Amino acid sequence: MVKWSDLPHQLELPIAIDAALDRAAGLIIAAKRPLVMFGAAASRAAASHPGLTTDMEQFVNRTGIPFFTTQMGKGTVPESSHLYMGTAAVSEGDNVHDAVDKADLIIAIGHDTCEKPPFIMSEDGPKVIHIGDQSPPVEEVYFPQFELIGEIGHSLKALADRLEGKLPNAGALLPLRKNTLTRISDGADEKCSSFTLEQVVQVVRMVMPKDGIVALDNGFYKLSFARYYRTYAPNTLLLDNMLATMGAGLPSAIVASMLYPGRRVMAVCGDGGFQMTGQELMTAVEQKLNLVVLILDNGGWGMIEAKQTARGFPKFGVDFRNPDFVKWAEACGANGTRVETLDDLARALEAAFEGGGVHVVEVRIDYAENK
Repeated sequence: MVKWSDLPHQLELPIAIDAALDRAAGLIIAAKRPLVMFGAAASRAAASHPGLTTDMEQFVNRTGIPFFTTQMGKGTVPESSHLYMGTAAVSEGDNVHDAVDKADLIIAIGHDTCEKPPFIMSEDGPKVIHIGDQSPPVEEVYFPQFELIGEIGHSLKALADRLEGKLPNAGALLPLRKNTLTRISDGADEKCSSFTLEQVVQVVRMVMPKDGIVALDNGFYKLSFARYYRTYAPNTLLLDNMLATMGAGLPSAIVASMLYPGRRVMAVCGDGGFQMTGQELMTAVEQKLNLVVLILDNGGWGMIEAKQTARGFPKFGVDFRNPDFVKWAEACGANGTRVETLDDLARALEAAFEGGGVHVVEVRIDYAENK
């Protein structure tokens, strides 16, 4: 794999001017309840610009301002940070929106409006400072009051120099953190008659090292992974919060495994999404990859059913029958396992990674158990 540092030419981005940096610093100093948000463009930039992850982490540490992420911004700063408030899995009413709704200033670092809005902007809501290497398109869902345009790492270091030690209100929203993260923990510990998505996420996090890569397909479970799966490095949770493309989980995981053969890679797919590109198991086997595919089998289109219910529509056209996924895996030359308990799931995933090769692990799940 070609390293960024080995390229003969690297793109030099413009840097923010001092006057803009001074104005942005003034707005942040004046804020009573500031909050940082990391978005998709920050995650993309961190993958291609060495040191940017450190710059982003140092910015929140030097200023003491808590942060949250969009779905595609996860991993820009390690979520083990004492300043991490959560991830906006939906646009409103999520755990993290307790803090978002009370903020008077949101510092949006690398937000890309291709994503589903992480919060609902309004004229009487928090002011927004956009920090990025280019201006965002002004839309109904995103109209920042101030833009700081230039290479993100330089902007953050220059801002931190201006702000460090001058923000008495930096941690004003931190008291909300304990309650937000406690609700997340409670979801994983809940006792139900079948698997809950929170419990599945907890097991996946347990078997994946910090640099392991999880590639999500699209379905109801994506919200739970965005909300509950702690990430520690950019692009270790691959997901689509734009067009919600189904069938992308397995192909994405195949490429990740080819690029990073020394790291654990897992595809997480719903039964519907898997059947759209499940034939690519043959590709994974032919390429002699080490890859684990976790299939969440609920026998239907879970996200569509949830949206029908939310709009008061009758349930229609969302149930279907599935093939035997274990036999499907075996027919492709892979290994197949079906598990019934959380302990069995943890053991099966660990054994699959230890054994090497391509493995399919099927979990039957009832989304009615999930909130």
